Amino acid sequence: MYGSDAGHRRQPTRRTRARRRQSARRALGRRLLTRFLPDRRTLTRRTLARVPAARRPRPSVALAALGAVMLLAACSAPEASQRASVPAERVERSSPSFWVNPDSKAQQALAAAEDSGAADEAELIRVIAEQPAGQWIGTEDPQAEARRITEAAEAAGAPPLLVLYNIPHRDCGQYSEGGAADADAYRDWIGRVVSGIGDRPAWVVLEPDALAHTLVPGCVPDEFHEEQYTLLREAVEQLSGLPGTRVYLDAGNPQWVREAGAMAEQLGRAGIEQADGFALNVSNYQTTASNIAYGERLSALVGGQHFVIDTSRNGNGPAEGLPEEEAWCNPPGRALGTPPTTRTGEELVDAYLWVKRPGESDGTCRGGPPAGEWHHTYALDLVRGAGTG
Repeated sequence: MYGSDAGHRRQPTRRTRARRRQSARRALGRRLLTRFLPDRRTLTRRTLARVPAARRPRPSVALAALGAVMLLAACSAPEASQRASVPAERVERSSPSFWVNPDSKAQQALAAAEDSGAADEAELIRVIAEQPAGQWIGTEDPQAEARRITEAAEAAGAPPLLVLYNIPHRDCGQYSEGGAADADAYRDWIGRVVSGIGDRPAWVVLEPDALAHTLVPGCVPDEFHEEQYTLLREAVEQLSGLPGTRVYLDAGNPQWVREAGAMAEQLGRAGIEQADGFALNVSNYQTTASNIAYGERLSALVGGQHFVIDTSRNGNGPAEGLPEEEAWCNPPGRALGTPPTTRTGEELVDAYLWVKRPGESDGTCRGGPPAGEWHHTYALDLVRGAGTG
């Protein structure tokens, strides 16, 4: 995978690796943000003042918002279709970061490439490995896992992004089917996650696809719809009760959910009023612009709630000319999108996030490994598609 002559190449020293990493960190944000920086909407003190106190960012986000005010105060406020761009270097210098898992699959792939002497591949993988991405909490010991992640992130001074994906009847029997055995098992799992997070900072994306799947006829059996709303509402209540946690209910993407009103009704049933907002485009490829437009329509229907967007792999937008059921699963020709940041320049967009971890497979389609496993060639293609390798 990393070259047949890898065993005969001179191995880089630990100091050499450290220098390479340091150099790559300085260049990474500039390379990606220059390529994918979206258009901006002006933030002003009056704009921030209009946000109700209960919806205002916590201190770390408030500082980022103040930085956005100072950077963008001189700009005018164009219409959505004419948003002005902010120079990439200004955003790069002040963009806050989320926690980077030093033992992620991307980090492991990076170490393997370096150890084998595959320098070119290592530089490509580094683009993914040194960006923060979602931590999808498992089922074996969710309390210990959530505690380990949040403690490590707190020690590093950056909040982690946690993804909770275990609701019963998950994924309509597709590549990520499964979930908790029943409602009681799910309640127990959520309770353990909540205990593991405690009072440490965390951002949470709650149950990707769950609400959108209730809109798909025959996906989640009708008799379980109310149960799902109840489980989500209870989860939101518990998570939002934690002092350092922000929680975003998943709300699909604009290609999947064409009627914002239908999703707004589902969000209401799931307790959106207690959440910090909703999440869009998780594990999908729809453009940032289309997600912002959809999110703004949806926000207007749910009391002005804010939202976050998964930009992990939407740099080239969705694949064209593929059947709908294939366009989301390891589609060719895709690219990394805007790096994670809370400096979005959009009044309602709290963050661009890499919820889906780039380089991990969508499923066994197109020769890929099982969902969530490292897909090395696809990872390299994502970086090359972004024009960063």
